[in-house]
Amino acid sequence: MNSKKRVILITDGDSSAKAAVKLVAEKLGYPFIGESGGNPTKISGDELIKLILKTESDPVLVLFDDCGFPEEGPGERAFISVVNSPDIDVIGAVAVASQSFSHEWTKVDISIDRNGLLTEYGVDKDGIKDLEIGRIRGDTVSALDRLPIPLIVGIGDIGKMGGRDSLEMGAPITKLAIEVIMERSGGNGSST
Repeated sequence: MNSKKRVILITDGDSSAKAAVKLVAEKLGYPFIGESGGNPTKISGDELIKLILKTESDPVLVLFDDCGFPEEGPGERAFISVVNSPDIDVIGAVAVASQSFSHEWTKVDISIDRNGLLTEYGVDKDGIKDLEIGRIRGDTVSALDRLPIPLIVGIGDIGKMGGRDSLEMGAPITKLAIEVIMERSGGNGSST
């Protein structure tokens, strides 16, 4: 049995994303680390690792945000630390599209559009299928390509996407992205 904590990285941390991911975590029964939310992430990778390791079950859903910092920002530095921790098993990442001024791109294995359809194309901030196959543009995504993450799922702006991922609707696109990562990682629920 794997003694490492399974983690799913989520590259958004604004108030909408925090509320949506918290709701999804509650629905699925997964631990959620909200302390890394904000624009940008203010907590260090080492502090996050301690919080992750204290959770009683997994997978742990963790937010990371760069707030549009060019190059490697605080959210990316924190998730690089988490990915490189020997006590953590990152099973996937939800790469969130944005209108980043720094035009950072990352490869994605699959995307989910605002209608909940899986696609080989990337998506934009509104969750609309893009013209690029297998990549999205976002604020906190550039380091994902350099890290050993087994599955990266691209989606639009969490909790938004023209109302299609709203809290009132239960954040269905965010929920589906987490479920796809769990399904493809061979996990079907939380561990104790």
